[in-house]
This record gives sequence, structure tokens and C-alpha cells, in this order.
Amino acid sequence: MKIIIVGGVAGGATAAARLRRLDNNAEILLIERGEFVSFANCGLPYYLGGEISSRDALFVSDIKTIRGKYDIDIRNFSEVTRINKEEKTVEITNLKDGTKYTENYDKLLLSTGSSPFVPNIKGKDAPNVFTLWNIPDTDRIYNYIQDNKPKRALVVGGGFIGIEMAENLRERGLDVTLVEFADQIMPPFDKDMTQVLENHMRTKGVHLMLNTGLASIEKDGRLAVMNDGTEVETDMILLSIGVRPNSKLAVDASLEVGSKGGIIVDERMKTSDDSIYAIGDVIEIYNPLSKSKGMIPLAGPANKQGRAVAANMLNQKEETYDGTIGTSVAKIFDMTAASTGLNEKVLKSMGKERWKDYGIALIHPMSHAGYYPGATPITLKLLFDMTDGLILGAQIVGFKGVDKRIDTIATSIHYRGTVYDLVKIELAYAPPYSSAKDPVNMAGYVACNIIEGLSTPITYDEYKEKEDEYTLIDIREEPEFSMSTLDGALLMPLTTLRSKLGELDKEKEYVTYCAVGLRGYLAERILKQEGFKVKYLQGGTRTFFERSRDVKTAESASMMFTDQDKFETHQQETYTLNACGLSCPGPIVSVSKKMSELKDGDILSIEATDPGFMNDIGSWCSNTGNLLIEKSEDKGKYVAKIQKGSNFAENRQEQGKEVSAKEKTMIVFDGDLDKAIASFIIATGSAAMGNKVNMFFTFWGLNIIRKDEKINVKKDTIGKMFGMMMPRGSKKLSLSKMNFCGIGSKMMRAVMKKKGISSLEELIEEARSQGVKMTACQMSMDVMGITKEELLDGVEIGGVASMLDDNDHSNMNLFI
Repeated sequence: MKIIIVGGVAGGATAAARLRRLDNNAEILLIERGEFVSFANCGLPYYLGGEISSRDALFVSDIKTIRGKYDIDIRNFSEVTRINKEEKTVEITNLKDGTKYTENYDKLLLSTGSSPFVPNIKGKDAPNVFTLWNIPDTDRIYNYIQDNKPKRALVVGGGFIGIEMAENLRERGLDVTLVEFADQIMPPFDKDMTQVLENHMRTKGVHLMLNTGLASIEKDGRLAVMNDGTEVETDMILLSIGVRPNSKLAVDASLEVGSKGGIIVDERMKTSDDSIYAIGDVIEIYNPLSKSKGMIPLAGPANKQGRAVAANMLNQKEETYDGTIGTSVAKIFDMTAASTGLNEKVLKSMGKERWKDYGIALIHPMSHAGYYPGATPITLKLLFDMTDGLILGAQIVGFKGVDKRIDTIATSIHYRGTVYDLVKIELAYAPPYSSAKDPVNMAGYVACNIIEGLSTPITYDEYKEKEDEYTLIDIREEPEFSMSTLDGALLMPLTTLRSKLGELDKEKEYVTYCAVGLRGYLAERILKQEGFKVKYLQGGTRTFFERSRDVKTAESASMMFTDQDKFETHQQETYTLNACGLSCPGPIVSVSKKMSELKDGDILSIEATDPGFMNDIGSWCSNTGNLLIEKSEDKGKYVAKIQKGSNFAENRQEQGKEVSAKEKTMIVFDGDLDKAIASFIIATGSAAMGNKVNMFFTFWGLNIIRKDEKINVKKDTIGKMFGMMMPRGSKKLSLSKMNFCGIGSKMMRAVMKKKGISSLEELIEEARSQGVKMTACQMSMDVMGITKEELLDGVEIGGVASMLDDNDHSNMNLFI
């Protein structure tokens, strides 16, 4: 038997290998249009980002090895241009010399894959406009970055490749903007889940433009114009808008194709012609949940199809491919996002033709036992049939343990599992890996309660549609309520709820809520059994905060007051608090208890793994009169340093002064690396919270905003001497302590990079992009012989009057 395979990579190469394993005598011919037959296209973004250091690591196997192991006739740089079904021949063109010839076949396998979709817009052929799909694409992008050293990149499209490229270009130090036509990134996910990812990408320095499309590319690829008229200057553009099946061969051969151009095949991967089969991105895939067909360009299904089709083509046995439910996972910086099955958007579009109704279980468990160090939160959304509990889909976002949970649920879906199976399923448990009640079990418990009527949850969207009909009950504790609450909510902590039932009206409809949902459910159960009409808010304030800005959150104490005379004078002490593994309100309650033991002016350093802690601690400090000195995040661990200041709060109240100004001023006198980093963390944090930020650089602080390169300007002798002795730009700054002739600063930068902390240069660029005003002191420039040409672009020149004017409008004046 002679078998011709058109196209290699995932599907074609897998099929060729198994064909040989099943039949050592078959004549197998593989035709590949490109140079490479088998490579890891999923790894391409990570090679460009430097995570994969060797280009050779991308190649699964080379042609020489495949020929030697499998005795397959491989012809690369060759293209099949026509299929003659009646004669059972294909016409082939050698792309190197242009020669054409014909080969006959007994069975033909089409594995032609897909190609990136490029819109027909002006400027799409500019030399700095790229797509990423194969090795030549990768080489072009890699060489462009190496040769041109771009500083800005525009990624068009928020799917898997677009997100991965945005991350990896950002890891290379580029200023990245991602444009997405839809109102969310990651199409397999629902918007309530993607907002977590979008916020995370923003914290990593990626600029997101949602609900925005690319209209044209101008100025030789240096300017992108959006459909709303917005212009984005850039050094390179990556188009990742989507893919289209390479089905022209099939169409020209009159094979049956679907509405989206994918080749239609049966469960044996056979096309409408008995001798022609097709696999991979070029075919339409059956979804056993939706009972429909669609395009799912994933490597996993292509490999499985390649294995199954081999036995069918040889007529040795029937191996059916039962379809794809679309299980996927993606790395988004240090977060992981995974999905399987159907999402809520698809379920809504299907109406109630297939399911009478579907339910949602939304939970925020920890990745492993909270008392074991390193536990981080997970957001898990489970969709199920309300009639029989059939699992319809799931989406999970978190830092750890996401992949194994989605695989567990995907396996359950494959075997037609229900939410009751998730309750019963036995999963491995030890404190470093999971909890006695694994998040998968917990999702099952919640879903079962909903089906059985023990609980009636309400989602954020459902609440917002009819919010005037409900009365909110905040069942969190006093310290949490003091940080923030929802408009009109009654405060009834769960610990005292039973004693306050007489204050409620059984004619009203209530919605209970807490931080993540668990206590809201407990309160719901209490009230329901007492005859009240009540629902609980799914996901609690954590989900609500992600979806809405309608929260009375006090201005964050990241404004960082420095009036130290407001504090009692005593020997200042520093304490630590490990709140890792605690779910909200655990971290804040622990902070409140610990702070009550400290004296005014003492400092408390807190570590936590609850993502809401970063917002909560600022609000808590502001409302309790304490000082938030700094806060940071690294791979799911959150650190905050606060200073106790009850006297400061009392003095502020006595003076009748409200802290309402949204303007901060910083005088940067010092030029040490560590202090410069601290200055810009404060500046960018303040700007991110809506503050106008003014930075006034004087004396040694001027070195922070000097350009790295030498600028040819005229100076007198003293000016030249200062220029030689002072560091030129931020990259030359030394540490204030433990510098060790420059080794310390290099160690500091290395540690910051390893921990995912932005470098000083990235912080400066972020500050500039946020509109932070940087002013250089004219008097200091004159004394030290620094000219305006030597300073970073955009730095203003001013004197003491400018600085004092900024101070007069600010409610924070910080001297560094």
C-alpha cells in the first residue's frame, strides 16, 4: 500500500510514525512545503522570550532521524498543488527548482494545518509586521529583535499566541501594548474570569486596549491606527488575530467542507472520499458536549487524530476519534489559566434547546492546605446541568495547582461525569499538595447544594440587573467592613447574625456576601431556615471587586504619610506576621490583632497569599490611621509593610482635615540605587491609584534621570569633573549599603529579575507612561554641571518655586 501524507508537524508526523509501526512494508511518502517536518510550534513564543535558550530544542526530530528510524520518504520544500481523486494522484511542485511531477496513492492523508489570518489593511506588509506560526516566522522575529533592538511592541489579538507573545516580549524588556477587538482576552474563558488575567497583565506592565481593532499601519510600521482613531507608536507589530484552515486543496478537489472552511470528516477521520483522510487544524472537530462542529487548532487533538487515523487507513482495525471538548492551559506571566468544555457564552448562545438550565459554582479555594507555607488562591468556575448535574465545563485561574484540577475535571467530562462524581472522587492529599477537601471536591459540594436547593447563589451580573430589588447584608467582621463595603449594605457579622435576626424584614429579599463566598453561604443557610428570602453573592467581594468599581473604598494609604512627629517617640521596633494560606478575612483580622499589640511608630511586615490583601491593606490603613510604607507581589505572595499611627489618626480628626487630595510630591535628593527604586515604586503606585505625581530631582538625585549615553555638550572644567565622577544614568547607580564596588548593585538587579520585580529602568518607563511629572532642579544642575540635553526626554526644568507650588497642591510630600 502506498500512502501519501501532505504536511508534517503534529498530526502528519505522528501519523507517519504510527503507520510505520503498524505496517513495516507500506510505502509512506511525506510531502512538506517547508523546511522542517517536526517542530514544537507551541514553544516558539518561549524561545523568542528567552525562556527556551536553544533554537535546536524546538525540533522534535529532524529529517535524517525520521528517515533512519521509520524508513519514510520525506520530501521537504515540496508542495502538493492538486489532488486528482479519480486517478488517485497528486501533483507536486519542488519549491527549490520549480520542477513538477505526479505521484499516485492508495490512501491520502491531508495534514495541511492552518495559517494566521492577516487582515487586508494598509501597511500589513511593512518589514516590522510579523505573524508567528512556524520556524521561519520565529527566525524573522528573533533576528529583527537582535538587529534592531526594539523598545516598543504592539500585539494585535488576545488569544493564546497573542498573550504568550505579549508576555515574552515584555520579559525581554519591551514596552508592550496588546490590542483586542473583543471586550476580553482569551476567548475560551468568560469575562468574569478574564478580568483577573487582564488585571494581572496590567500589573506586569502590559498595556491592554480592549474593544479596539487595528484599522491601518502607517509610517513604515512605526504607527498603528485603531478603529477609534487612537494612534500607537511602536517599533514592531505582531498580528495574532486568528487562523484559517489550509483547505484549498480539499476545496479544489470537491471534498466536503464546513461553513468555516474546515474539512468535514467522520469519526474515522475519513473525508467525503473513501481514499482520503484528514487530521489537525484543517478539519472541523466534533464537540460531544455541544453536539456541534467547529475549529479547535490545538496540538493535543492533532496528535491523537494522527494516531487514530493510521489504523483506519491500513484497515487493520477501527479507531474512532470521539471529538474534542477543548481542554487548554496557558501561562500568563506567573499565573496559570485553564479551561475545559463549554463556557457560559456558548451555553447562553445555545439557549435551552439542549439544557433546560445550567448552574454555576464559583469558588476561591487555596492551592493546598492553608496552614502549609506557600498556599496561593485559585478561582474555579464550574458549569453544570441543573437537571442531572452533568458537568458542562470549567475555568480555573491561579498561581499553583491549576493544571491538575482542570485535568481532573476534563477527565470527568470525558466519562460523562456529574457534579456528584466530583464530590465522591478520591484525590491525593498531603498538606504541600492539596487539602483534605480538594478544590475539585469543593466545587462539587457547592454545585450539589445548588441543584438540591440548599443554596440559591446570585452572580455579579444577576445582581446588577436587579440590584434595586435586593438588600445587601455584609456578614464580614468589623475590620473588613471598615476597609470597604458595597453601597447600602447592612453590617451583620456572621458571628453575631443570629442575635440580629429581629432587625430584618421577611418581606424583603436579601443578598448575603463575604470576601469569597463561604460565609455568605453560611449566612444564607441561617436566614433561609428562619424564613427569610435570601441568596448569597457568588465569589463574594473578591469577584465583585474584579467586576465593578461601585465600591466605597477609602483612598489607599499608599499615599504614605511621613509626618513622623505625629507618632509617639520611642525606640521603633519592627515585627513580622506570616498570614500566608489564610483566606479573607484572615490576613486583615490577623493584622488588626497584631497591630493592637504594637506601639505607635512600630513597623509590621506582613506576608500573605490572598490576592485581595493588596487592596485591603491600603484601605484598612487609611481607615484606621495607620501608615502603609510599601507593598509588593511576587508569584502569588504579597508583602506589605505598615507603621502603627493611632496618634496620627487622632490628630487628623482633631484638626478637622480630610485627606482628599489626589496629588503627591516627592523630592528625590539621593542617587543610590535602592532609594531610587523605592522612589519610583512609590511614584508608580500612587499614579496607578489615580494620583497626580510630581517628582523633583535635586543634587545627587539628578543622576537617576541622566541618559546612559555620553552627550556631547560644552562644559567648564568643574562641570567636566563632576560629569566624570558621577554615575551616568540609572544603570550606573550603586547601593547605599553593601555595594561592594558594584557587586552589590549587580546582585540586587539579579535578584529583582529572578523574583519578577521590575528593574529601575522599567519603573522609570512605567512612571513616564503613567504621566508622572519629573522636574530637575535648575540650581542643582548649574552647580553640578548637568545640562538639559543629558537628561531623559520629557524631564522638565524648574526651581524651588515650582517644587513649592506642587507641594501646596499635594497631600503627601516625601523627601528621599
